[in-house]
Amino acid sequence: MFRALLNRTRLFVPLLAGASLRDRMIASVGAVLGIGFVGLSCVALFPSSIPWIVAPMGASAVLLFAVPASPLAQPWSIAGGNFVSAVVGAVVAQIIPDPAIAAAVAVSLAILTMSLLRCLHPPGGAAALSAVLGGYALLSEHVVEFLFVVLVNSLLLVSIGWLFHRFSGHSYPHRAQPVDGKALPPAPASGLSMEDIDKALDDLGETFDISREDLALLLERAEVHAAARSARR
Repeated sequence: MFRALLNRTRLFVPLLAGASLRDRMIASVGAVLGIGFVGLSCVALFPSSIPWIVAPMGASAVLLFAVPASPLAQPWSIAGGNFVSAVVGAVVAQIIPDPAIAAAVAVSLAILTMSLLRCLHPPGGAAALSAVLGGYALLSEHVVEFLFVVLVNSLLLVSIGWLFHRFSGHSYPHRAQPVDGKALPPAPASGLSMEDIDKALDDLGETFDISREDLALLLERAEVHAAARSARR
């Protein structure tokens, strides 16, 4: 019975690999600074007739500050993904009058467009929905205003994220790099190559929220610890 209860409680355990309380606290501080900076800046920049921030920025902030190493949280993903998706949503809303159908088509095309442009960003789906359901597509000038707000919001958020992560201990824009002061083997003991990693990913047939370079570096670090453990035996 206790084991069954433990298994149930595991459903509420965060599944992010490498996550720590320190990182979650840093993410919380980053979100306060990021959304606050975007909000105050846009209130000062925009007239009262247009929104000063759009809802997808909240989801973008989660990625930017909580998982800055994610390929989905990189500058082009945030700025390009949000803006491109908003454009797709605005175009679809002009073409398809039924909101339900337009919403489905907008999100679908936003995913495809972001994928083709290598700027996949989950909040982009919300940006596309906002263009369809937020009333911005009723008049052409509202469309322009909405797209302008999305673009400025995204660029400001990326800017404060870049500055914040100079001091957070995380690299941003993220680059896979050896940890300072941590030894690496001169060559992978197992002889793994990037080609091997690509083939393994093809075998699994799944998409993982980690870059190939980070995956290779992670395996190298695991080999170092495995070698150290074997040496202690």
